[in-house]
Amino acid sequence: MTLPAALRRLPLRQLVCLVPLVLVTVWVAGNWSVILAGVDELRGADRDWLLAAVAVTGACWVPVCLMRQGTVMERLPAGRLFAAQVAAGSANHLLPAGLGAHAVTLRFLQGCGIPTARAFAALALYSLAQPIGRYTLLLTLMAVYPHAIPLGGPLSAEYGMAALLVLVGGLTLVALVLWSVRPLRGFVRDFLRTALTDARALHTRPARVIALWTGALAFPACQAGVMVTVARALHMPVPTVDIVIAYLAASIVAGIVPTPGGIGSVEAALLIALVGAGSPVSVATAAVLGFRIVTVWLPLLPGALVLAVLVRRKVL
Repeated sequence: MTLPAALRRLPLRQLVCLVPLVLVTVWVAGNWSVILAGVDELRGADRDWLLAAVAVTGACWVPVCLMRQGTVMERLPAGRLFAAQVAAGSANHLLPAGLGAHAVTLRFLQGCGIPTARAFAALALYSLAQPIGRYTLLLTLMAVYPHAIPLGGPLSAEYGMAALLVLVGGLTLVALVLWSVRPLRGFVRDFLRTALTDARALHTRPARVIALWTGALAFPACQAGVMVTVARALHMPVPTVDIVIAYLAASIVAGIVPTPGGIGSVEAALLIALVGAGSPVSVATAAVLGFRIVTVWLPLLPGALVLAVLVRRKVL
């Protein structure tokens, strides 16, 4: 039995990225009644809380801009930086692992006169700071509220071990590739040298340090705030701290699976986390649907329009 010709032409990375989407599709088909119950719950949600969720979603772009500014020595034009990040949010849903957003930001940084090597270094620093901020916020909340950890969700031992194995396997694969491909090894060595030089220079500038790490902590906090407001709109019977911890844990687990915009992996991890925190399945399903509508689908059209305008005006 052979694969269809169109499927055979797909690169392995694209096939891997399709796996979570296929699994989610299978889950949706087998749990359609739960999805319908979640939609019914969402229809009866408190509109004021949903409007608050939309407002917090808009505020999420501010810490992203702070982080981007904190990764370069040059002062970036604030208006164009904000517009570029709105556009990057839309492009982020086209490619896995944030590549769409990075591609837009790379073009923006180059347009601001930043050399390509340093622009790549800025993207690498951003990609490093973002999970550090998320982990720091999660671990701090777990230390302050040790009894608020949702059991049975992404913080359970099984999920933690699976995430660790995936991480170790990925690092091992990268190490093997670098060891076997000498030109790539040289490129990575030069890139790391540039990135470390820039990172050291940036951390001698208090304004850049504050922008970078304030943004790294504020962004996941804002995203968690969206999750809380959607949950409150649905009257979810789970304490606010539990919802925040559940969101942070789910986002970390979902980040291991490189799907475009986290589609599929985020929904699955969030649903498991919220149910593990004590939410009824129908309410958790409605909360996940509402969260993704507010944070992904609602900003998609304006983001695409901004992207088109920036490309037309040769900003990107």
